[in-house]
Amino acid sequence: MERFSFVSDRANLGKNVSIGVGVVIEEDVSIGDGTEIGNYVVIKSGTRIGKNCIIGDFSLLGKKPALSPMSTAIGKINLLEIGDNVKINSFAILFAGSKIDDGCVIGDRATIRERVTIGRESVIGLNVCIENDTSIGSRCRIQTNAYITAYTIVEDYVFIAPCVTTTNDNYMGRTKKSVEMMKGPVIRKGARIGGNAILLPGVVIEKEAFVAAGSVVTKDVPEKSVVKGVPARPFKEVPEEELLIYQNYYEEEES
Repeated sequence: MERFSFVSDRANLGKNVSIGVGVVIEEDVSIGDGTEIGNYVVIKSGTRIGKNCIIGDFSLLGKKPALSPMSTAIGKINLLEIGDNVKINSFAILFAGSKIDDGCVIGDRATIRERVTIGRESVIGLNVCIENDTSIGSRCRIQTNAYITAYTIVEDYVFIAPCVTTTNDNYMGRTKKSVEMMKGPVIRKGARIGGNAILLPGVVIEKEAFVAAGSVVTKDVPEKSVVKGVPARPFKEVPEEELLIYQNYYEEEES
């Protein structure tokens, strides 16, 4: 253990855990064998980290939310759970109550709010924000500066390009009805969302659909359909050779 770090005597560290300078590890933290903790990392009480993970410099893990009394994000907060072989890059913030599965990569300055689940081997890019109560599937790729709003569902093998914006409130918080009706998009398995696209609240992007860059999606997108424009309209079908079943990385047994 390096000098100038604090590790609670009530934390549980596995074998061959390396710890950088200026690290704070609070009580009731569990860290698996072979994990590397960078410099000036803060790991809050109750966080669980698996084996052979890499935690980048200045990251904050297990942060508790500080909410406004008007916030719709109020809910139960459990532990932050991080699986095996997860790479968390510098300045990332992961809130308590979320779960990151094995083999994920979390980019620099990414923020993952409370009650978020991320499936195995998904990649969350630089400066991505994933808001509370969102589900991300396995082997997804969410690229730089994408914004995933609260109450969004993203299934397996989804690709989300840079600067995509998702929304969840047609009333912008003005009425009680806005809370009752708040719902993010649903992006089904294998769908692809192009750069700078905007998805309106509650829209469903069906399996293997393709949303072109810059589109504004106001209605549900049919399965295997390519849509483009403002508002987005069907343009053509996704070419057969682009379907998941023909990709060498696809594991058909996944749901």
